[in-house]
Parts: sequence; structure tokens; C-alpha cells
Amino acid sequence: MADDTHPLLEGLGVERVSEPVAVVIFGASGDLTSRKLMPALHALMAGNQLSPATAVVGVGRSELSDDDFRERMRKAVEEAGPVDERAWQALAAGLRYVSGGYGDEDTYRRLEVVLDGLDERIGTSGNRLYYLSTPPRVFATVVHRLGQRGLHRPAGEGKFARVVIEKPFGRDLRSAVQLDEALHEVLDEEQIYRIDHYLGKETVQNVLALRFANSIFEPVWNRRYVDSVQITVAEASGVGHRAGFYEEAGALRDIVQNHALQVLALMAMEPPASMSPKGIRDEKVKALEAVDLLTPSEVATETVRGQYGPGWVAGEEVPGYLEEPDVDPSSHTETYVAMRLRIDNWRWAGVPFYLRTGKRLPKRATEVALGFKAVPHLPFAATQATELGPNALVLRIQPDEGITLRFGAKVPGQAFEVRSVSMDFSYGAAFIEAPAEAYERLLHDALLGDPTLFIRTDEVEQAWRIVQPLLDAWAEDPHPPAPYAAGTWGPARADELLAEDGRTWRRP
Repeated sequence: MADDTHPLLEGLGVERVSEPVAVVIFGASGDLTSRKLMPALHALMAGNQLSPATAVVGVGRSELSDDDFRERMRKAVEEAGPVDERAWQALAAGLRYVSGGYGDEDTYRRLEVVLDGLDERIGTSGNRLYYLSTPPRVFATVVHRLGQRGLHRPAGEGKFARVVIEKPFGRDLRSAVQLDEALHEVLDEEQIYRIDHYLGKETVQNVLALRFANSIFEPVWNRRYVDSVQITVAEASGVGHRAGFYEEAGALRDIVQNHALQVLALMAMEPPASMSPKGIRDEKVKALEAVDLLTPSEVATETVRGQYGPGWVAGEEVPGYLEEPDVDPSSHTETYVAMRLRIDNWRWAGVPFYLRTGKRLPKRATEVALGFKAVPHLPFAATQATELGPNALVLRIQPDEGITLRFGAKVPGQAFEVRSVSMDFSYGAAFIEAPAEAYERLLHDALLGDPTLFIRTDEVEQAWRIVQPLLDAWAEDPHPPAPYAAGTWGPARADELLAEDGRTWRRP
């Protein structure tokens, strides 16, 4: 690996440039390549973060020529924003396309010929980054075929061959373990980069800086001062064109098992011994291992699943989930999940972690809120503090990235009255530099061999262990998810979950 310390904490302001490489995208004719991957590669090249000897090879079932693929990728870059002609020309020279089935041996034979040609003409030097943007059912097939041709092996001393795998990584604990076993028959763990784009967001990464670079926060980041933690991943949109995927996944698999639990791990982890990839990922795993697994009876009391019905979002009337195209009218798929988790360790014993995610909520917002315990004694009358709420530290992950600190302050005037006020920090206002898009950051890290923001196999399996009791219990439950109207904050039972503890959900 080029560097053992993650650049987030280096503070050197030095851009790292990747080595010559051929980036092979399986599923290149799909939506992700056009919306995210190609614009990210273009931005990296424009920022001088890619070697000029970088080639991109698309592999897909669609019958496209190299020129067709080049034209399609040019359009994708144009739709994403202004085109840097120098960067585009550098990328366009190395754009190639291989059409064929993912299980067809001939596809990989022709891919090998293309890669050898790029080594010779572009100077990609035998380095390979394979990006699996395919349906999950063919992940193992692609890796197996790469192994059969020997394409999984680095081409020589100092060379690399890495595989980036999109989520979902399995459908449950059993399938995740089986997929891991299949991958490890061909690849070493160090070659596998399991991607979760949430970890590429600057605000998520800033949890590390906030906690471990500021002496005022870490001393109170524990059960002595924190009353509860809320993690919210709210979406105003419905399932849209993803109904086929969503019917198979649901909110629990789509958001909780990966995004929400990754954020929880960063919030709950202990300070690592070093800011190396291993140090950070070791502590994330320990945090997930400390989460109490729910029993079948606890699933009924500690979790809520819901499904949106018709309603209004942002002044627009929208259909319910069961009326969406390609959705089974009798579907029990959840579009909303709320849960109360406990972390059984010294730092967090007794502190509830509340997680919720849902579609067709009033607004798009992702945030983490630490609610602090009340002061042990108010030296003034309760009537003087009727508008004083608990202190809170809120990390806004999207869309308005920043941090809010809520505390008590005296209201100006002759009377002594205290109420809660907010002190806000906004990334957009504080920094001139625009943050890199998540896929830019993660693609660049994969090219550099920095696995810090990627998910290790034991992380994946532990996250599945946490959600598996919910999958099992809901599969046996004949009742449909609790309904909630589109444009509201979820089923009434989700509010009751917190009311049982004398708390309420924050409204982002």
C-alpha cells in the first residue's frame, strides 16, 4: 500500500496520484457507470489525481463498439457537469468495451487481449482495478472467471489486482458468508474492496476528526454524559424505478445493514491505536460486536417496520408503496425501519441507540444526534427554563452538511429566562474547497490501495448478525408492516418506541 495513514488525518494538503492502471467495470452499460463512476474518473483526471496512463474498460451484455461506449461515456460526463477537455481526451484514449456474458469464458479471453493491448499502447503496466457493478448474483461468477484466466493475480513485483464490489453483499448472514467463501477461493482479503458510498461522504469521515482531534468532545463521548443517540436516514423520494430491487431488499437490507450500522460503528468505536486502515477497521468491528443481538421476542418490542401509503410530499400528491409500478399489491416489504439497540461495553452501557430510516418522509435528511443528560441541578426556578431542552450535538451528513451544537443561553431582557439556542457550523460556508463526491474519494482510495473506507469481511458478517433476527422474525410475521402516510415521519409505533423511554425523535 502506498501509505499506512489515511489522508483524512494527514493534513498535508498533498494530492496523491494513482499508478498507471486499467479500470475494468463489469456492468458498464448500467446506470451506476454513467451516473457515478465515469464522472468520478473524469473529475479525478481533471484534478491530476490519476496517472495519464489510466484506461477504462467496460464489460457488459449490451452490444457496443469502443466508439459507442466512448460516446455514451462522453454524454455521461457532460450530464454530470462541465467537461475538462484535457482530462476527457486522456481518458478517451484508453476507453475500450468488451461485450459478453459474465459467465462466458470467451468474454474473459477477449478481456485479457484488450488488457494486454492497453499495457502495450497506453502503458497501464499490468495494474488492474476490477469494479463489479453487476447484479449481486453474478459477483462470485465474475471473480471465478477472472481466476480461471489468471486475471486476478498481480502481473509482477509491485503490481496490483484489486476487486471493488458494490452492495448488497449478500441477502442475509448465510449468503454473505457463502459469497465471502467463494471470493476467497480466488482472492486474498487484501484484494477485496467492499464499497459503501456513505463512507465516502466528507461528513461521515469527519466523525473521526470531530472525536479524535478535539479535546472538548471525546471526554463527554460516553455513558456518563450521553443520554441517547439517534441516527436518521430519511428520504423524501419513493422507490421510483427501483421497485424490482426494493421488493427483494426492503429498507432493512438497503439502508440499515450497511449505511446506518457503518455510521453507528464510527460513532461508537473506541479511539484506535493508530489511524492506519487496520486500526480504524479493528475498532469499528469491536463496536459492532458489542451490539446486543435481539431475541425473537425483543424484535417485537424493540423494532418497528412500516410501509408508506398515499399522501403528500413537498406539496405533491404521491401514491402509496402498493400502488407503485412493479410492486406486488399484497407486498409486506418494509419502506420504514426504526429500532432501539444497546451496546454492551464500558463506554455505552445503558445508552440507547435509536436508528430509523424510511422512504416518503417529509424531507431528505441524514443526521446523527447525541442527546446529553440534563444537569444534576437547576439553580433557578423551572418557570425560568420552560424552553430549555437537553444539550445536543448534531452531525448533519446530508444535504446541508455541518454540525449543530444546542445549549442553554439567557434570553436578553430584565427577566432571567433560559432557553435552548443553536450554534451552527456549515461545511459550505467554512471551506472554499468543494468536497469530493463520494465515488471520487472511494475510487481514488481503491486505486491507491487504501482500504480505510471500505468494509472488511468481519464487518460485513457482524452487521448481518445484527439484522438477521429482524429478517427471521419478519419473515414469520403474517401481519403487514404498519402503515404511515407519505409525507409524515413514519408509523405511530415509532414515536411510541421513544416515548416508552421518555424521549422523542428529533425533527431534522
